[in-house]
Amino acid sequence: MVQVSRKEVLRQVRDFAILIIAGFIMTLIMGYTKSPRQYLIIGSFTALMWVFLWKGNSLISALISSFIDWLKSPVKSLILLSLGSVVYTISSVLLLVKVYEWAFDIDFGKSESMVYSATVITIIITLFMHGRAFLLEWKQSALDTERLKQENVTARYESLKNQINPHFLFNSFNALTNLVYEDQDLAAKFIKQLSEVYRYVLDTRDRELVSKMEELNFLESYLFLQKIRFGDNLRVSIELDRVKTDFPPLVLQMLIENAIKHNIVSNEQPLTVKIYSANDFIVIENTLQKKKVLAEESAGVGLSNIRLRYEFLSSKKVEVEELSDKFIVRLPILKQVED
Repeated sequence: MVQVSRKEVLRQVRDFAILIIAGFIMTLIMGYTKSPRQYLIIGSFTALMWVFLWKGNSLISALISSFIDWLKSPVKSLILLSLGSVVYTISSVLLLVKVYEWAFDIDFGKSESMVYSATVITIIITLFMHGRAFLLEWKQSALDTERLKQENVTARYESLKNQINPHFLFNSFNALTNLVYEDQDLAAKFIKQLSEVYRYVLDTRDRELVSKMEELNFLESYLFLQKIRFGDNLRVSIELDRVKTDFPPLVLQMLIENAIKHNIVSNEQPLTVKIYSANDFIVIENTLQKKKVLAEESAGVGLSNIRLRYEFLSSKKVEVEELSDKFIVRLPILKQVED
């Protein structure tokens, strides 16, 4: 059951009182005071007309607005709201006239100018209210857009902080130390790939989007470093040849890093990550084999970061699904461009 607050009830009572008083004042101004009876009849008629038209048109406006977005279809919304208001206003006035003529045995033909003028005034006020509602919606949309922009800037900054962290540096240099003694040629290649990773991080710090090719080239360098650490225990397959899309920088790397951070990667339980497209989404899917204790503290910052950035870039939301044997993240495909 819908609960109505006391404040809302008082507001409704106030609105009805104002409309009724306005109806009687309008009748007095229009000069329909030949007798107390006529004044009461015409005054009550005008007051009821204002109540029916004001509240009825408000309901029509709310109903149409629930089906049509002002911001996406402003012309269509204005036309439907205007037509709905005019049709409802004329129908309500004519119906009220018939009821009063039947109930009080009077002829409103002599007062038709009052009926017409009240109708015109109501239509003008209603259209004004529709215009005001549109401006308020537009203002709120502008504020929301600005808020999302600020959140996007913050998210990109957090993304950089999350990627260049002591744990990643420690693991990389630890692997490099071992390589220097075991395989100098591989160590040299490792250093080159590590430099490519950090060059990409620095080059994209002020960019909102990068091409698929740029992101995958970076991912290749990142995966080379991880392969040195995990060998064949980390298995990543990427099937994005046919899809054309842009990416927020580092987003794929963040998801693979999350998979490594939260899951066991061993000979007995190799970690498999698949990246492919399906139903207008880029799907990142990994086997679910959770660690009992995480080596690094996690607060879910990575996924929150990605959600914020995609909220700014796409009308579709990032989808996250955890099944018994796999963890899936679906990223909306962004503007399709040539690489």
